[in-house]
This record gives sequence, structure tokens and C-alpha cells, in this order.
Amino acid sequence: MAYVTLNKENLISNFNYLKKLFEENKTEWAIVSKLLCGSEEYLKILCELDINEICDSRISNLKLIKEINPNINTVYIKPPAKDNIEEVVRYADVSFNTEFSTIKWISEEAVKQGKTHKIIIMIELGDLREGVLGDDLTDFYKTVFELPNIEITGIGSNLNCLYGVLPSADKLLQLSLYKKLIEAQFNQRIPWVTGGTSVVIPLLFKKQIPADMNHFRIGETLYFGNNLITNEVIEGMNDDVFRLHSQIIEINEKPKVPVGVMEVNPSGEVFEIDESNYGKSSYRALIDIGVLDISTTDFLIPQNKDIEIVGASSDMIVIDLGENKAGRKVGDILEFKLKYMGALRVFNSEYIDKKVI
Repeated sequence: MAYVTLNKENLISNFNYLKKLFEENKTEWAIVSKLLCGSEEYLKILCELDINEICDSRISNLKLIKEINPNINTVYIKPPAKDNIEEVVRYADVSFNTEFSTIKWISEEAVKQGKTHKIIIMIELGDLREGVLGDDLTDFYKTVFELPNIEITGIGSNLNCLYGVLPSADKLLQLSLYKKLIEAQFNQRIPWVTGGTSVVIPLLFKKQIPADMNHFRIGETLYFGNNLITNEVIEGMNDDVFRLHSQIIEINEKPKVPVGVMEVNPSGEVFEIDESNYGKSSYRALIDIGVLDISTTDFLIPQNKDIEIVGASSDMIVIDLGENKAGRKVGDILEFKLKYMGALRVFNSEYIDKKVI
């Protein structure tokens, strides 16, 4: 049986590191919880932290957060689908938006519910995912500003999410200038410029953040303690908040080279034979997790140097143990650290238990 653990002490340590960092830089921030895929036990831990705002991309998760702690400000961090508008207004205090028609539907629903819904207008800065084009921003703002029960509380952006376009001081300054332009043209204050995500933290270290950029949304660095530019662990943070534990269900000494005619496997992979392995054998172990639970083994980091991931099928991963000098046997547990996308898939699997240590 496979399970993933959350180390509460390490999570709190990472949280305190980031809290101090943002306080020193006089910057507000929110936790992004979407990685946890609605795990109630894990969301309760987030809600216990000294944080005022949690962001997610699933309405059901924001609903659960409101049930756990109604005082936490909830933010829906992608443009809402038309069929979700009623729930977005009900369970999200704020939503990210890029389409006038969507905001008009939100306005109508907010009137029905007797609420004022806050929105962040997302601006395209080059990564070509969501965002209003800069040339269209003032006209867009003018039409939205006239809608009832809508309060524009900020502008924002996302980078590095699709094409890997990195943030820069120039791009963030551009976002800051858009804010000044709107405020000057419409005589309206925009409180928040939320251009900061985990990938922007390295610029914060270098003091390259414009003064007007006053809000960050942090997920990956909170959970993995990583610098997304250098791919290294930030000094003072932990990279093992999460660990995957999987049980060995078979061990046998087998040839290193497959026997028989080889074609494409069910995952669409074609394997090349290393001819130097002919006649050699090693101990191979199967563990009870597969591509049904994690999209690729590239996102798994074995905690023992003598373990090599050979490949995976739908519900089993094959491990090469070499000579098995550690004497591993059926029933033993192997541990793995997780990269972000690996953790996302594992948390979304109903077949993987979630535990707290």
C-alpha cells in the first residue's frame, strides 16, 4: 500500500521562513493550496497557519476552506467557467478574470446573492496563458468599472506557467506601470499588484521588485523550499515536506536485457538496448504505485542511492536494486521525495493515502 506523508514541522518551518521574508520586504502574501487537491486533513493544517488568504483553482477546495475557517479570504486563481459562476461568487471572495462577459455574469450573480465580489484583472506579460493584452487594458477596465457589485482590487500576472517565460525586473515594472496608468486615468485606487509567485522569489532576494508590486501567491516554494531559477533548495528551507512511501511487492534477480521481440509499450515508449548489459543480471523490485498515480517517474527522487527507477506501467514501478546489498525484501517500504508535478498527481490519486507526521 502506498501513501504520502506531510511533515507538519517542516511545513511550519518553511511557512515561518517565508512569513519573515515577506514581512521584511513589506509585502503581503497568500498560500496557494491547489497542490493538496482538496485533502481535508492537509487543508486544515494550512488553515491553522498565521495566514489571511488562501488561493486555489478548484471551487470545491475553496468551499472546504470556508467550512474549516470562514474568516480566511479565498481567491479563485483562474478565469471562472460560465457554469461555475454561482459557486465562485458564493465561495470565493476574490477571483482572477480576463473576460468582460465573464465579469458581467459575476456581476449579475453577485447582485442576486447580495454580495460585492472582488476581482483581480490578469494582464498578459508574455507567457501567453491567461491575461488581458496591455493595449486593451484601459478600455477593459472602463467597461468593468461600470458593473454593479464588482470591486476591482488589483491587477496581476502569471509567468513561467506555460512556455517558461521567466520574470524580470522589467516585466514586473511594466505591471506596476499599468497600475499607475489606470489609477491616473480613472482616478481610482488599485490596492494590489499581485505579480509575485514562487518563481519571482529570487528577484525578491536581489531587491529587484518594484515598490508597487505588493502581493505574492506562493505554493511550490512553501512546500518544496526551492529556488525555481537555480533549482536548488533555499538555505534555511526544507525540501521534504512531502514524502511518498511505497511497499515492495516483488523482488527477483532478473536479466538486465528484455527477452523477445520489442515494440512500443502501452505508454508509447520505445526502449533501446544497452548491449553492454547482455548476460548481466540484477535484483529488481516492484512497488505498488504506477503511472495511474504519478505521470512520470522523473518526478520521483529515491531516498537511497542504490535505487534506480527502471520504468513504470499503469500500477507498478520497477526498481533496479543492483546486488541488493541492503537485503531488501518483499514488504519493505521505499521512500521518495517528490517534485512539484509528481506531488500534484499523487495528491490527486484516490488510491494514495494521505497522512500527517
